[in-house]
Amino acid sequence: MATEPLLRALSRMRGHLLDPESLVRAVASGAQRGGRVPEVAGRPVRRVELRYVDLKAGRHLQVTSYDDTQAHTTNVAAGEAAKVAVDDLLDQPFGSWHVDTTTQTHQVRATKKLEAVTHTQDRAAPVEAERGHDKAKQRLLPEDDPVLRALGISDAQGRIKPTRQAKYRQVEEFLRLLDAAIGDALAKGQLRTPTEDDPLRVVDLGCGNAYLTFAAHRYLSAVRGLPVRVTGVDVKQQSADHNTAVAATLGIDADFVVGTIGDAVLPQPPDVVLVLHACDTATDDALARAVAWESALVLAAPCCHHDIAAQLRKAPTPAPYAALTRHGILRERFADTLTDGLRAAILRLVGYRVDVVEFVGSEHTPRNTLLRATRTGKAVSGGNLRREYDDLVATWGVHPHLDELLGLSRD
Repeated sequence: MATEPLLRALSRMRGHLLDPESLVRAVASGAQRGGRVPEVAGRPVRRVELRYVDLKAGRHLQVTSYDDTQAHTTNVAAGEAAKVAVDDLLDQPFGSWHVDTTTQTHQVRATKKLEAVTHTQDRAAPVEAERGHDKAKQRLLPEDDPVLRALGISDAQGRIKPTRQAKYRQVEEFLRLLDAAIGDALAKGQLRTPTEDDPLRVVDLGCGNAYLTFAAHRYLSAVRGLPVRVTGVDVKQQSADHNTAVAATLGIDADFVVGTIGDAVLPQPPDVVLVLHACDTATDDALARAVAWESALVLAAPCCHHDIAAQLRKAPTPAPYAALTRHGILRERFADTLTDGLRAAILRLVGYRVDVVEFVGSEHTPRNTLLRATRTGKAVSGGNLRREYDDLVATWGVHPHLDELLGLSRD
């Protein structure tokens, strides 16, 4: 990796972005440390993807921007219109750029001093850019990726199995959220820059068959070009044996630890903690481990919320909220919201910036919330945030498991 003035690096990327023959795909993500949030068409965005597509009217630059809830796509004609669109994007304070061409991959990360940490890697063999416009969505991992085949998501012909469409969608959306979070954390210096000697350490707690473990490794290493080592933790020895065999087949730098989320022993604290649909308080166990490890980034998609729901059934409902808990289905849904709201508040108190975002659309699964937490290291011992949390817990008469694990109420 090299360091150079940011404007010089972006000027070089501009040439690649404006080359309709060689550009395969480019991604801008995150915000520069201490800077404002990037905007497209007046909307705050967390990520922008660019690629050239062939339409009836000729080749166009397709620009897809993502906010926290949806994607917005526009197509501008190659030439002067594309120059205007590219220059507008390069003027935005994105924290990082990842540019793929047919022969190279380029990474640019903006530092607080407006310098650029850059890395360019030649491809082993040239690739061909996909110019079709009829693709429903640009995939982070194509259907025929060897990882998806090894996991049984794709068949031998590289097509997603009908019974695995939901899993593929789940993996894709998780990777998009992971990519945006890592890009933002790297840009703001909240996540260390990995090296070959000290790669990014990612742990998937409650990994099961390691869909996320393998997908995260593949995307971060092969697409983003980051040195990375992943670890999967699961209570079943059978899962560890199976996943180790898959990793060996794929040649992936990964290991698998047998143990509970709360007790698993890792050789080094992870930089990034992933947890997908850990049941009930297992999500709290994972969040507590991440806090104890001082992990820079946590992405957790909770599953069921039985603990708080059971407490709500036993405690009298405070006035004037009886209508929220009178009916079982409403009480269960409220318990979901209350549980994750308390988790987010606790993480903020112990020194994390937290976003609660949609994971997978509710038409695919009712468990579609994701907690995205980035460590700031600035714990809160008092003030409005602490009073807000204490009042919420006292009002509803609940005792969050994450609070007990972290000893927050004893502070």
